[in-house]
Amino acid sequence: MRPSHRAADELRPVTLERNVARYAEGSCLIKFGGTHVLCTASLEDKPPAWLRGQGRGWVTAEYAMLPRATHTRTRRESTSGKQSGRTQEIQRLIGRSLRAVTNLQALGERQITLDCDVLQADGGTRTASITGAWVALHDCVKWMRGRSIIKDHPLRDQVAAISCGISNGEAVLDLDYAEDSAAETDANFVMTGAGSLVEVQATAEAAVFSDVQLQAMMALAKAGISQLVELQKNAVA
Repeated sequence: MRPSHRAADELRPVTLERNVARYAEGSCLIKFGGTHVLCTASLEDKPPAWLRGQGRGWVTAEYAMLPRATHTRTRRESTSGKQSGRTQEIQRLIGRSLRAVTNLQALGERQITLDCDVLQADGGTRTASITGAWVALHDCVKWMRGRSIIKDHPLRDQVAAISCGISNGEAVLDLDYAEDSAAETDANFVMTGAGSLVEVQATAEAAVFSDVQLQAMMALAKAGISQLVELQKNAVA
């Protein structure tokens, strides 16, 4: 039995609440059980300096955890003067995932920044951030089109993400912290709405894993992400 008493292929309760940040061009509060992430999209009317003059835009992300998102207070990274390697890795993953489904030419010379702030952490913060950030990005693009800032819709597809793992020898979907901290294998899958892979991260923690176990996690991820894609569709409908 899983610590959460869920079936191996069962997601935690997931909600997507839009328009939660008054001043952002797009926003979404996503909840995966006890993991809550506020995702906001901010438009800048210029691209990064290295991209100027190329006629295309950019989508990037920043990720952070609030000090009391976890059981004990975590010091703000801004006070230490540098981001941790984990933070940099996660925000780059979020940015790559969103760019994978965005036509950057259609944005023109503009940049959209997705800020993903973890209000409460219980495992799967990076995957929740990707899933919620797509909704915030969608609403930012809708805001731009409503004001004739862009003509064409730059989003080619949806993108969502989910964690999987091997726990007690069994492939399971959507690990919370209690399960993730003890799992033999930890994996994250990022996929498009059409079912194509964007990125797979899989690491043996306590024991190596087989091809068969990897395929089992992949199957669970596909089924879980298809549910998330439907939730995204319903949220932005």
